[in-house]
Formats: sequence, C-alpha cells, structure tokens
Amino acid sequence: MASLVPKPRPGVLDIEAYVPGESAVPGGLKPIKLSSNETPLGPSPKAVAAFTAAGASLERYPDGQALALRQAIAHRYGLAPERIVCGAGSDELISLIAHAYLGAGDEGIFTEHGFLLYRIVVLAAGATPVVVPERNLTADVDAILSRVTGRTRMVFLANPNNPTGTYLAIDEVRRLRAGLRADILLVLDAAYAEYVRRNDYEAGLELVSTTDNTVMTRTFSKIFGLAGLRIGWAYCPAAVADALNRIRGPFNLSAPAIAAGAAAIEDVAHVEAAVLHNEQWLPWLTAEIGKLGLAVTPSVANFILIHLPPEAGRDAAACDAFLKTRGIILRRVGGYGLPGALRLTVGTEAENRKVVDAFAAFAGARA
Repeated sequence: MASLVPKPRPGVLDIEAYVPGESAVPGGLKPIKLSSNETPLGPSPKAVAAFTAAGASLERYPDGQALALRQAIAHRYGLAPERIVCGAGSDELISLIAHAYLGAGDEGIFTEHGFLLYRIVVLAAGATPVVVPERNLTADVDAILSRVTGRTRMVFLANPNNPTGTYLAIDEVRRLRAGLRADILLVLDAAYAEYVRRNDYEAGLELVSTTDNTVMTRTFSKIFGLAGLRIGWAYCPAAVADALNRIRGPFNLSAPAIAAGAAAIEDVAHVEAAVLHNEQWLPWLTAEIGKLGLAVTPSVANFILIHLPPEAGRDAAACDAFLKTRGIILRRVGGYGLPGALRLTVGTEAENRKVVDAFAAFAGARA
C-alpha cells in the first residue's frame, strides 16, 4: 500500500532551483567577484548611514506599507505612490505577480535567454511556461506575438535582458503591448534600466501610466548597491497594485531596508557616478576582449556576454577554470541556453584590467 505523504501540487517538482553566481574560489585566493552584476562603487554612503541608524530600533516592526520608500521612489520619478508596491527584491514582486494572475491551464511567455526566474514563477503558479526564440540574442516581438494563444495570460520581458545585455527600443515594446490582448499582463523587468543611455530606450513608466495591463519592476540590487538588503519595487495599474498588496507579506521589507532604499534613491550623485564609471569601462572591456578574437555581445547594461570557441581546452568551461586559478569569478550561463559563453560584470578599474590580462593569458596573447 502506498504511503500517504504531503505532495506538492503539479509543476513544483518540475522546477530547477535558481543557482546564483559563485562567490568563492579554491586555494584561499581573495576572489574578484564579477559574477552577479553588482556595482563596483558599492552603496551610497547616505544609504549606509540610514541603514546604521535604523539598527537602533530593531525591536520595532517596520512600516508594513513602506511609505517612506514609496514616497522617495515617487518623488524621484514623478509617480503616484499608491501605484508603487515594494518587495524583497524584484524577484519577490515577479513571483507575486505570477501568483496573482496565473493558474492551472494558463500560459506565461518569456524569451529563450530571459531571466531564469520567469520559468520558476510560472511553474510555481501552476501554469505552463512558453519559451519564445530570440533573434541575435534579442527579444523578437513578432516571435512573441506568434506564440500567444487563448491560454496566454502573461508575457515577461527583461529589458535590458540578463544575461545578454541586449534591449528592445520603446517603440518595439509599445508594439508588443498593442499586439497583446487586453487581458494579458505585460511584465517589464527593468532591473538594469539606470545603466542604459540610449535615446530609443524607456524603462516602461509611461506605458504603465497609460495602460491597465502593464507592470514594470525595478531593483535596488544593481546600480544602488543594496543587493544584500533585497529591495525591489513595481509600478502598476491601480488594480494590480491592489491585488499584489493583498497577497504580499504584511512586513515584507525590513526597517533598515526601507531606510537605506529611501536614502539611496535620493542620492542622485552616487547613481550618476556609477553610470559614468560604467560608460567608461563597459566599452573598454568590450573592445579589449574583442581584440583577443573573442565575440562579445553588445550590451547596454553593466555586464557583457563573452563567447568562447567550442574546441576542447579553449571553451567556456576551460576559460572559467583558468580564470578561477587567478581568483576571478565570472558567471557560467549554460542554464540560460548559452553553454559557450561567460558573463562578465563591469568591475573596478583594477578588476577590469586584471580580467582582461587573464583573458589574454588564456588566449595566449600575453604571458
């Protein structure tokens, strides 16, 4: 007789757990961690001060509405604070959106090299993931629209995309929204929006403001340097904000996170310094690694995707192992369908120069 034990609902055991970027190397070397797209400038000193001050009142529950943080975000971007929902990273918000709007029999669409979390949250909600091919490692609006069925309820679009660093111009995003049924929620994941300096790019704030079926998520983990605090926010139609607030945890952000996030978003000078640093070193890394004969996907974020040749001893696995002997950690992206590539985060000047020297040594171009 089969034993009776609790069983997770269908779809849960089909999930492959998300594996974050590595943070340690063997041999006791001090790691140069360029695997998680963290900012080399660290957090704003004002955010650190606010975090420290909040530590004096840890016996108190945080504000369950995260009002100070929502007001700071609203002030920075000219938004309605009641349409902002905050969470423990944009990861939590993406998960909440899926749980609120997807269920058994529904389909959630994302592109083949999109963020791994999309598949996880679709399956966790009991829905069916639909993976759409990309063109030149970039989301293809026509391909997405061709996969829409009567069961489609959600489309996820990372813009810029991780791990490719590619993006869709806002006109293409608008065309995507216009081509979707009104009952399909378009989720724009703009985790790297602050880094983009292209005239044809928008994160999606206007599209959310002018439609009832578009959500944009953002994070404090990248340019703001607060990855350790897990802070994210979503700008939503009023009805979507209401739904998310009904299912999120009542105290899903800690008091130190609320305080640090509010201080960070107000420190515009610190953010601009991070942008300027990236504008200098992103093209430098792209050019220098390209000189070694390696293909680099053009990126508008704070990382680049480097493609290694498939031959044994020169491939991505061999390169990754070689870099670790020098204490350098990059991100393997086989889980994204890119087994021949490594993702490199823009680091400090010293880190950037060391990683280029290491790639050159691996390629045999330098001693």
